[in-house]
Amino acid sequence: MKDINDETKINSNNVLHIITVSFVINHFFGNQFNYLQKKAGNNYFLGCSASKEFFDLSESLNYKTFPVEVTRSINPIEDLKAIFKIYRFIKKNKIDTVVGHTPKGGMVAMIASFLAGIKDRVYFRHGIIYETSTGFKRLLLKNIDRLSGTLATKVVCVSNSVKKISEDDHLNASSKNIILGLGTCNGIDTENKFNPQKQDITLIEEIRKELNIKEEDFVIGYVGRLVKDKGINELIAAWAILKEKHQNIKLLLVGPIEERDPISEESKRIIETDPNIINTGFVLNAAPYFNVMDIFILPTYREGFPTVSLEASSMNLPVLITKATGCTESIIEGQTGLFIKNDPEDIINKIELYIENNDMKKLHGSNGRNFVRQNFEETKIWDVIHEKLGY
Repeated sequence: MKDINDETKINSNNVLHIITVSFVINHFFGNQFNYLQKKAGNNYFLGCSASKEFFDLSESLNYKTFPVEVTRSINPIEDLKAIFKIYRFIKKNKIDTVVGHTPKGGMVAMIASFLAGIKDRVYFRHGIIYETSTGFKRLLLKNIDRLSGTLATKVVCVSNSVKKISEDDHLNASSKNIILGLGTCNGIDTENKFNPQKQDITLIEEIRKELNIKEEDFVIGYVGRLVKDKGINELIAAWAILKEKHQNIKLLLVGPIEERDPISEESKRIIETDPNIINTGFVLNAAPYFNVMDIFILPTYREGFPTVSLEASSMNLPVLITKATGCTESIIEGQTGLFIKNDPEDIINKIELYIENNDMKKLHGSNGRNFVRQNFEETKIWDVIHEKLGY
């Protein structure tokens, strides 16, 4: 495990990223630091709420750890503590560039780096957090995002949809906004991790056996947090009808049920009691689970850019996704997947198109992999990061 007390002589630029939870490390960065360290020679520090995963990943992903508690909820006292701690860290470690991710990580990072006099302050706007909020909460969240955008010197919008909302809502000067390629925050590893030709067949068979998924089963897959904003209630409502109409179908939910933005009690009950719904809970590496799916679905209400849909496409899966912010840029309608509404009946109809048309399912999956390889392969995005952001 690397840590900030390593006796490494630092001669190049020091780059500090701030995130809230370790769950996003692989999605936001992957091997980005290893690649950019060789290309730019910089040192990469990562600030995050402490967890075993945060420390365990530091050696292989080449970052120095900076444990700092950054809450995802609104908590002024804890936020002030985090800002002060980040400020001291910046000064002590002679940080040159500060990069803040998500609304809360961005806010504390941009305030601390502004107060510390850092000239290169980058805010990654991963989505529009207030999009599904109303009233005072919406106003508060919008102004938090506006504060981060105002204090940043560059703002990375993870999709053109996010960029448009940023400009329409005047979240920061439009001249600061940057898009990485066609969108995304990091791209994905299409050649190894999300390459269906390079999967561990033994591991896949073990997963099938453990989850009781047979070869003849048609598996509808989802990867992510099980929360209301992801459309899980609508998905479960659609499932209740689908399972009565079709035999040998299963619903595979890879991710934890969270209490923040909770799904309905009825949805929880069905997930926990239906023998044909498989909920794995949190898994560190979701990649192998795509191998046992036939289609991937994301009935979300709010995104920035859905990286998980790129992962599914890269694994030869057709993607069913809503037209929420950023999602329209992650598939090609009728070629790599289909758009759905946040409506159980529409979800059912679109899933049945794939159940009944195996050739279309295979074609959309194959097209999806080609689309992602051409536009979202991670090293291509990292080159853009180096070129446009300079770290």
